[in-house]
Amino acid sequence: MASLAYEEKKQRLIDFLRANPGGTVRLGKSTSNLFRDRRETQSRKLDVKDFNNVLRVDKDNHFVEVEGMTPYVKLVAECLKHGVMPTVVPQLKSITIGGAVTGCGIESSSFKYGLVHETVQELEILLGDGRVVVCTPDNEHKNLFYGFPNSYGTLGYALKLKVKVVPVKKFVRLAHLRYTDPKGYFDDLKRLCDKDIDFIDGVIFGRDELYLTVGTFTDDAPYTSDYTYENIYYQSIRRREEDYLTTEDYIWRWDTDWFWCSKHFMAQNAFVRMLAGRSRLNSVTYTKIMRWNNKWKLTHYLNRLLGIHAESVIQDVEIPLENCPEFLDFYHDVIRFMPVWVCPTRPYNKDVQFDLYRMDPGKLYINFGFWDVIKGRKKLPAGYHNKRLEQKVIELGGMKSLYSDSYFTADQFWRIYNKPAYDGLKKQYDPNGVLKDLYTKCVLRE
Repeated sequence: MASLAYEEKKQRLIDFLRANPGGTVRLGKSTSNLFRDRRETQSRKLDVKDFNNVLRVDKDNHFVEVEGMTPYVKLVAECLKHGVMPTVVPQLKSITIGGAVTGCGIESSSFKYGLVHETVQELEILLGDGRVVVCTPDNEHKNLFYGFPNSYGTLGYALKLKVKVVPVKKFVRLAHLRYTDPKGYFDDLKRLCDKDIDFIDGVIFGRDELYLTVGTFTDDAPYTSDYTYENIYYQSIRRREEDYLTTEDYIWRWDTDWFWCSKHFMAQNAFVRMLAGRSRLNSVTYTKIMRWNNKWKLTHYLNRLLGIHAESVIQDVEIPLENCPEFLDFYHDVIRFMPVWVCPTRPYNKDVQFDLYRMDPGKLYINFGFWDVIKGRKKLPAGYHNKRLEQKVIELGGMKSLYSDSYFTADQFWRIYNKPAYDGLKKQYDPNGVLKDLYTKCVLRE
């Protein structure tokens, strides 16, 4: 029945696109994990919100078939019933599998399996003119398979995906390792990535306070901690050397406090947490509040009243390991706010290249995630700190995710994100320009 329902839903979208030719198309959905505002346009909206089902979990053959708008909270719950999990699960429950593939999803298993899109085995993609193509690494649409990641819906929409899963155990043992020297920190991170572990990420609280967290599956645990209500996970890193979580709680350890960004909503105050209740302490709630604030510009007007100039710096960047100490020095001097999330990744299959997010197959990259606002009395040019960040990422041979504000010039952007390959894909799969261009969408915010 699930398959039949999927085919019916797919046909509805095909009919809509064919009956309404001309103009541009964008997704019509109620949720988004993008952190860049978009200008309102007259684009037709494609209603895909009901493509949110897990179709099949095949634990013996190590894959799950799932519709593109399925949030990870639903996907993970279904997989865990079968004793498996998607190989890479981004940190927030509201992120959808399709969004993580057309963007760039990462988590603490990425040192082993790469970014989310590297764990995909098959994509069924709806094109802007109503065609549907099935893409695999070796069929006639393999160029779209390798060009779809980081395309952000500008080449088509993933209606169904086949994704690799791996077995899990009941618990995860955590070891929190403290460092005071960045060089020793990154040297040890490289060494640990070659060990027989299941997860690794880190948090930097200051120039001389850096932590790595190593996670290992285990069948037994002497206790388990709960970070879904009263206690806050990131704060525990500084207080404990060892911890145990259920596998499900480990997967969602960052969601309750949106890493540490719940502080902006006063949700790290014990009284506020009590009033909010367990069910409201999650990324979905915080995203709704953020969208409401963006719509009504409450903090914008408050800052203006107080004479404060603010710039959001909400970014994830990948830096080659050998350049990480230099990047961290730059970060401490220019961006400054703490904490910073750290997560290693490297290509899962060194023999392939994803055209719009090219990474050196021989390198280990470190993702730095930082999400806050820089405030001051002095008015600076628009995007001042973000532009300095982008220049440094280019200088160090890194990459920047496009889910938030970008300020690249068109020349800079296309040198990084491979204009020749993108133009070829656009010509083949969206020849009439029904979908927005990648630079137009991600930098010009249309």
